[in-house]
Amino acid sequence: MPEPEIQEDEQGVVLIAKIVPGSSRTALAGILDRMVKIKVAAPPEKGKANECLVAFLARQLGVRKNAIAIVAGLTSPVKHVRIEGISAHTCLERLGFRAQESR
Repeated sequence: MPEPEIQEDEQGVVLIAKIVPGSSRTALAGILDRMVKIKVAAPPEKGKANECLVAFLARQLGVRKNAIAIVAGLTSPVKHVRIEGISAHTCLERLGFRAQESR
């Protein structure tokens, strides 16, 4: 399985995510064109899907919600999400994309 594209800098990472709002539950749905595909249970109105995305990523990655910011694509299904205080390797591992490598 190809890895999603993640850009790393000294403050953290930026990942590109394809969001599918209004799903039955919030969960990772794999990779689509090198983007992390995430289904969110919240509807795409008044920022609810964005809030759900931030809360989900905070839980998955073990970071605070205020360490996550949507830096591009607030009203688009394709979002650039900045996560501070984490490396690209750790991000991929916690999202489950590098589980096989550690064995």
